[in-house]
Amino acid sequence: MRIVEALIFASAEPVPERAMAERLPEGTDIAGLLAELETHYAARGFNLVRRGDGWAFRTSADLAESLKVERSQERKLSRAAVETLAIIAYHQPVTRAEIEEVRGVALSKGTMDILFSAGWIRPKGRRRTPGRPLTWATTDGFLDHFGLESLSDLPGVKELEAAGLLDSRAAAGAYGNRAAEDTRLVDMAEEDEPQLELLDDETLLGIGE
Repeated sequence: MRIVEALIFASAEPVPERAMAERLPEGTDIAGLLAELETHYAARGFNLVRRGDGWAFRTSADLAESLKVERSQERKLSRAAVETLAIIAYHQPVTRAEIEEVRGVALSKGTMDILFSAGWIRPKGRRRTPGRPLTWATTDGFLDHFGLESLSDLPGVKELEAAGLLDSRAAAGAYGNRAAEDTRLVDMAEEDEPQLELLDDETLLGIGE
């Protein structure tokens, strides 16, 4: 019995009975030994269970919830996500097509999903132009995460350049110039408001557009 117990314990995979038989004296009642071990471990923290043609020790099912470990993992935003967030912050309310125009490349749906899931952007409304494109803006969560009291506290072009966050590419220059033209971003967003059709809660289900 101890040999059977050790074989199963030392194996990362379920152990077939034929593998046990190779280690035991001929004529050993393997089925009887397994039944006895199964009963012995039935009330313990881990049980002897059958898995297909083999046997293995597994954590008792009723303890799974108690042993669950949750860890938060920090992940850096991709360059595409950082650029997209910056464009939305400086251009808001802005459409997906406008974001792509500023960046100069197509925008993947996953990038917007990441920013939306983080609580940093939200649908602002639909622009009253052909196709009624959905517009995006930053949230209070965005301000809180980056330590900003209001959008007017966003850094200007010179501050971005000094921090090495503004490069010479057309995309970066585009949203940097927009920041230089008007640092009062709240007022800018309010001025665009009459052109937007505000969304209700049901309309928000179409955030992937």
